[in-house]
Amino acid sequence: MKETLRSANPYLPLWEHIPDGEPRVFEYGGEKRLYVYGSHDTEKTAYCGRDQVVWSAPLDDLTNWTYHGVCYTATNGSILYAPDVVQKGDTFYLYAAENQGGRIVVASSKSPAGPFTHPVETKLGFDPGVLVDDDGRVYAFWGFCSCYCAELEEDMATIKEGTLRSHPIGHVPDPWNENADTAHIDLRDAFFEASSPRKIGGKYVYVYSKRCVTPQPELGVYEDNNGFLSYKWSDSPLEGYQDGGDISFNGGEILKLPDGTGQQTYRWGNNHGGLVEINGQWYIFYHRHTGTDEFARQGMIEPVDIAIGRNGKVYIGDITYVNGEPVSSKPVEMTSSGVSVNGIDAYKIISAGYACHISPLRQAYVKAAYEQKDGVSAPVVNIKDGTTVGFRYLQFGEIPPKSVTVSARVKGQMKVRVRVDNYHGKIVAELGFAPEDTVKSAPLTSGIIGKRAVYFEFSGSGKAEFDTFTFDR
Repeated sequence: MKETLRSANPYLPLWEHIPDGEPRVFEYGGEKRLYVYGSHDTEKTAYCGRDQVVWSAPLDDLTNWTYHGVCYTATNGSILYAPDVVQKGDTFYLYAAENQGGRIVVASSKSPAGPFTHPVETKLGFDPGVLVDDDGRVYAFWGFCSCYCAELEEDMATIKEGTLRSHPIGHVPDPWNENADTAHIDLRDAFFEASSPRKIGGKYVYVYSKRCVTPQPELGVYEDNNGFLSYKWSDSPLEGYQDGGDISFNGGEILKLPDGTGQQTYRWGNNHGGLVEINGQWYIFYHRHTGTDEFARQGMIEPVDIAIGRNGKVYIGDITYVNGEPVSSKPVEMTSSGVSVNGIDAYKIISAGYACHISPLRQAYVKAAYEQKDGVSAPVVNIKDGTTVGFRYLQFGEIPPKSVTVSARVKGQMKVRVRVDNYHGKIVAELGFAPEDTVKSAPLTSGIIGKRAVYFEFSGSGKAEFDTFTFDR
């Protein structure tokens, strides 16, 4: 009996929808684990939900996630937006955004899994992010279309007098507020939301969701787009932030076109996440979108490189080095494999919902799954003639597979070509689907070994729904 892949990218079960993921390493009960805190997309027709839950994983296996249950429910039953959690002393503090981010309270617990109780109202604002510095001082960051930061008192709730700073970094033009500040607009790296502060190598790093209002043709971005997670850095926690760059972008694999521009292959949407170091490797947590709206988001994770140049500049993402010195960085690629840097096991049953490439853009999409069943799939639906669905990366090992098996449903007649390395790559198998077919297998015409990208190209009449696939030796 074949095993079903249960954690890749997204890293949680495909039925779980936790965006805005803030990763934190906490030691509790004698064990260090990675905990993730975020919103909970359970409303289905609106952002987020009315409770928040906790998942964690051991530091030596970030594919082995444990569900700890509900950790917080709003005091007034309202919808909760993005939270953050920090530890000071033996207490864990949850900054919960009640009233859809309009009321920020801080609740506490002696366990990182909660429950978090005794909420105290604060003067913080939208999307709070909190940093406990090495000396125990605590700083909070927040904002929507403009940002603010301040030091907190020992109670973890009160803004320390004289420390509030407005607009520590430039922000996006705010079309939703006619009285919005216009003196601090940044048209290149505009702050939108999703404050997430970190201390890295003695530097203060401010991760945030950027609303890109300046075209980036190399990424296929020509209109306002808030699918980026970006950063700025400083030598001081509340001021002096300097240009950083973009860490991740949830627009999928970026195809490189002959004219030097890029083309997105996934439905970008709002983004939110944070950085964490696990066993010497840094990761960026972010989210992607399923369905046809922004109400069924899933947590994603990618390895990132971090370096500090001789001039003190912080580089994060996919870094270019010259003679060992960092000189530039760009967003890391969006993958299906996430923390499985050598590729996910090609011989498991793999849901099409792990695709990081669905082209042409905004036609086919991952259908949101909600059934809380072990091994549930999230199919790619609305597939038409010319659709490609791609996965980066699979691991085939040293012995090549002999065949591939695809589970799909079609209306009409569809042919499925399996390609490797890129969406126009070598064809290694071909399968034909008729309406009565649900599972088809075909031999491979060429050997595949090692870490490879795999693409399924659909052609023919009608529509298809792509559920799962696997390779066999």
